[in-house]
Amino acid sequence: MAILLVGAAPALAQPRPAATAQPLVVAYGDSLSAGYRLGPTEGFAPRLEAALRKAGIAARVHNAGVSGDTSAAGRARLNWVLSALGRKPDLVILELGANDMLRGLPPAQTRSNLDAILADMKRHNIPVLLAGMRASGNLGVVYRRQFDAIYPDLAHVYRVPLYPFFLDGVIGQRALQLDDGMHPNARGVDRIVTGILPLVRRALGK
Repeated sequence: MAILLVGAAPALAQPRPAATAQPLVVAYGDSLSAGYRLGPTEGFAPRLEAALRKAGIAARVHNAGVSGDTSAAGRARLNWVLSALGRKPDLVILELGANDMLRGLPPAQTRSNLDAILADMKRHNIPVLLAGMRASGNLGVVYRRQFDAIYPDLAHVYRVPLYPFFLDGVIGQRALQLDDGMHPNARGVDRIVTGILPLVRRALGK
């Protein structure tokens, strides 16, 4: 599991002029973006970086995913992560909520945490691409309707681009998943990158 180790810092550091030529993208999420059980070059961050460079965009994609994180845990570590970067990101891909759903946490709680994260990003003037999640059908119609609405609603409120479902094209495809039936394997990650890449390029102005 990919764990990001960061140190405490009092505030978000200002961008370093010498580093601004290379766009910095931060993949901020849970095990789905952290590269759970994958090799160092097979996770979402390195594969997205490779895809961007192949497209002629010399961006660096920083893996800020922590396996097992809920939206509350992601909210709690946000300022530390931003401070540890040493510069303001050009884009944050926010991918959280899957563990909330798997634990059956109240959708209102997930919404509140993601709302707070997006509000912090807006205060820091950091562009965000919101990656959506969908609830499992066994949680019931009401839960699924409330949970699934979180992402398009918040994308509308904060006027940020939305990739509707981070696991689009992967869920239900055994050839693209690990044996746990939940996480993407290397091929599954490539499918995710292919789907989200156009939005990332657009968000970077490329």
